[in-house]
Amino acid sequence: MKILEVLTYYRPWISGLTIYVERLSRALVRQGHDVTVLTSRYDRSLPLYDVSDGVKIVRVPVAARVSKGALMPSFGPMAWKLAQSADVIHLHLPQFDAPGVALRGRLLGKPVVLTYHCDLKLPQGAFNRAVDWVVQLQNKLAGNLADAIVTYTRDYGTHSPYLSQFLGKKLTIIPPPVELPPTTAADVRQLQEKYDLHGRPVIGFIARLAAEKGVEVLLNALPAIRQAHPNAVILHAGPYRDIIGEEAYAAQLEPLFQKYRSFYHLLGPIEGAKLTAFYKNLDCLCIPSLNSTESFGLVQIEAMINQTPVAACALPGVRQPVTMTGMGELSAVGGHEALAQAVIRILNDKPAYQRDAQLIADSFSPGQTAVAYLNLFTDLQRGRFDPAAPEPPAYQQLRAMRDQMAKR
Repeated sequence: MKILEVLTYYRPWISGLTIYVERLSRALVRQGHDVTVLTSRYDRSLPLYDVSDGVKIVRVPVAARVSKGALMPSFGPMAWKLAQSADVIHLHLPQFDAPGVALRGRLLGKPVVLTYHCDLKLPQGAFNRAVDWVVQLQNKLAGNLADAIVTYTRDYGTHSPYLSQFLGKKLTIIPPPVELPPTTAADVRQLQEKYDLHGRPVIGFIARLAAEKGVEVLLNALPAIRQAHPNAVILHAGPYRDIIGEEAYAAQLEPLFQKYRSFYHLLGPIEGAKLTAFYKNLDCLCIPSLNSTESFGLVQIEAMINQTPVAACALPGVRQPVTMTGMGELSAVGGHEALAQAVIRILNDKPAYQRDAQLIADSFSPGQTAVAYLNLFTDLQRGRFDPAAPEPPAYQQLRAMRDQMAKR
């Protein structure tokens, strides 16, 4: 099957969305399918055409930027060209160009699938409100043109103003793809020695420095955490310099980073075996996100398959990994005191939160996600799509594990 994946940013840009599409695309290629990614050339040093792990990448030049969006006059013509040879068109929202691509799919008689990763929440201001209105309109048009819409959990689908209008009509649930490469004892030890982690409670946070990630919630929780665990150290992995659209937010947090620099370490982006080593050094991972731009948090599953419990905010969708597995604690959105108490409870008894890591890994394997998408693509081609399908079996298995552990 020839699959066209379409999204605004793709690797090497780091975000949950780009990592999701990369993992899915690689898994589809491993299963013998032809995958092309159509995306922006957000960095002029990137090649216009590339192949990575068998995935073909076509990057369209960016003429101008509007907030975090990209204006690409040649995107439409390239989408038309690639759509003609595709068997299915898979769009990833939020994305300004989605309606045009979806329309091309309809005109060509190709199945159009839309995966809605999260809502878009821009900073305050009249201009950003106008941009937000345009993006919402574009999303709605794309949804109306799509044959099926995918989200990670029914919880998020029910609470999202956008997705809820498609419940029982086009919406279906597919678990996101999560995988990490193996690491070595040397990688784990190197991180321990670099940040003097031996014998200290280690709290992890992994996200780019962006306002919706709630970094300040964790920073404000630190005094209470450190009072209960004076030797606690925080490792913050992810890009934190020159993030598009986040310059003012970074400047706002800089005084707190300086205040806590002796035990709050900004690691920058880490991937591969070093990322796995990062998780293996943690006693707790924090997810203090503030709004629906976070719909799940793939990093929660990455932590759990490395036996690291999670202290997550109770946002729709984001609360599901902890709710399904019982492997962590939930706290009120934006509540730094509640987050501190959740972290303290986990640090006080980490083994009580640990679960079957292999079952969790299997439930979110990219191969399983790819099969679910292929089944959807095939159903659409044959006119058999059922938007009332039950919850994915993987989620049912995780809840059964949680209930079994609760009885002990």
